Amino acid sequence: MNEYQTLTESAPVVLVEFFATWCPHCRHMMPIVADVKERVVGIAEIYQLDIDKNSELADAVGVSGVPTFILYKGGREVWRQSGEIAEDELLSRIER
Repeated sequence: MNEYQTLTESAPVVLVEFFATWCPHCRHMMPIVADVKERVVGIAEIYQLDIDKNSELADAVGVSGVPTFILYKGGREVWRQSGEIAEDELLSRIER
């Protein structure tokens, strides 16, 4: 959990996506997240964590479905959403 806290504090704005390779909604979001990641260089860091490889961490932070997006500002959680999200809305959440 300490490593996760370090990750969420690694930049002023951090978006963490919990996903699963077997999840069709997660696969749909992959190119969207990749595009957003390119658009927020220098503004935010984006990390993608596979719940099958990080199941204890996903449980510890309360992830119950995938994909789940958690936005941190200054190391504090400020927004969370499970399920697919439009690229423009995701970008807007990060830039606010």
